[in-house]
Amino acid sequence: MSESQTWDAVDEYFSGHLSPDDEALQAALRDSAAAGLPEVNVTATQGKFLQLLATVQGARTVLEIGTLGGYSTIWLARALPADGRLVSLEYSPRHAEVAVRNIARAGLDKVAEVRVGPALASLPQLADENPPPFDLVFIDADKANNKPYLEWALKLTSAGSLIVVDNVVRGGRVADTGSTEPDVRGTRAAIELIGSHPRLDGTALQTVGAKGYDGFALARVLA
Repeated sequence: MSESQTWDAVDEYFSGHLSPDDEALQAALRDSAAAGLPEVNVTATQGKFLQLLATVQGARTVLEIGTLGGYSTIWLARALPADGRLVSLEYSPRHAEVAVRNIARAGLDKVAEVRVGPALASLPQLADENPPPFDLVFIDADKANNKPYLEWALKLTSAGSLIVVDNVVRGGRVADTGSTEPDVRGTRAAIELIGSHPRLDGTALQTVGAKGYDGFALARVLA
């Protein structure tokens, strides 16, 4: 068995016992694939991890940057109370259309909303609404803009909030100091901001699994 096959088998074992997909989640994946969306959604174990983070955090409000087909949105929204709020920002109208259907089928359309457009345009509009600070922010969009997304997350959170930045390892390329690739440069800028900003305390972990070799950063907002 190859290394990647081993990772897949372990992920399948873990998800089968700890984070099994139900019909709403399976349907979200099916409809996303049928619509031709890229198959880059989080895995079931990663979705359950996000849900547990939001639950442990006692989150009432979540901001998600990057919706895709709404699979991770469903996991996160399920951690919120009935009067909670999740705002998810999606660049592609086609992706957003699929996500809205998937969220509604999961019975979460009263909790989760999808806003369409470039996130760097949607974020200042959201800030203008002066919403209560978000308890958790999940950043999983175009990696070149990870730093400005993180800067906006800081503006929209308060002390004790959590920020998760997904896909930060880039297959190991994040360690390449000379890389000119936008995804690597954007991710490195976000990691270095977490490490240097006086209002952030964070770490990053490398992971393997059904999504291959990657990882995520987790930061807590300080006073």
